Amino acid sequence: MTPRRGSKRDVFPERDNGAVTAEFAVALPTVLLLLALLLAGSAAGITQLRLEEAARAGARALARGDGHAAVDGIVRRLAGDAASVVIAEDGEWINVTVSARAVGPLGSLIPWWLSATASARGEAPQSSAATAPLLAVGGGVVDFNEAMPLLGLQAAVKEVAA
Repeated sequence: MTPRRGSKRDVFPERDNGAVTAEFAVALPTVLLLLALLLAGSAAGITQLRLEEAARAGARALARGDGHAAVDGIVRRLAGDAASVVIAEDGEWINVTVSARAVGPLGSLIPWWLSATASARGEAPQSSAATAPLLAVGGGVVDFNEAMPLLGLQAAVKEVAA
């Protein structure tokens, strides 16, 4: 196939050779860097979600009365073995902070430390439904299955309070 007369190839026959290769060589590292940053950001986002879930689960477990070892196991199961846990108690509030390094293609190159904190109000053992005593009325137990008139309910409450 011969080029037509007056075409661009006739005017600059050797200038275009390798132009596409040079453009590709310039664009490829940029595309790869963009892809690596996208993957690193996605990995950091997933790690952050795991840390938040682990902190919430740890705070719930402490609020229920589980021990620190159980909370550490829960956090490590949800956030990974590299996660660290800090537990702080402020009165009746329990704060659990979980932190870890970001993983992924650039996680080892860029020292991204991610953390999440969750708070829960501790349950007092006497307020737990499992340990609360049943209301006793006249040597028996209050039966909530039968309908009780309001006057009878008020009398039962006064008897229990006395």
